[in-house]
Amino acid sequence: MADKAPATETGETYSGEFYCVKCKEKREAEGKVVVSENGRRMAKGKCPVCGTNLNRILGKS
Repeated sequence: MADKAPATETGETYSGEFYCVKCKEKREAEGKVVVSENGRRMAKGKCPVCGTNLNRILGKS
C-alpha cells in the first residue's frame, strides 16, 4: 500500500465554532485551514477549555 500524503496547510486561518467531542459542546476557537489527503478543506484547532484537538470540515470555496 502506498503512503498517503499528509494534510497540507493553506496558510489560512478559521475562526468560528467547533464541536468538542470530549466536552460534548460547541466551542468558539481559532484554527489553521488544511487540505486533507482526499482533497477536503478542514480547520484544525484546540479546545480552549480542555485542550483536545478539534476538527471542522469546511465547504468548498
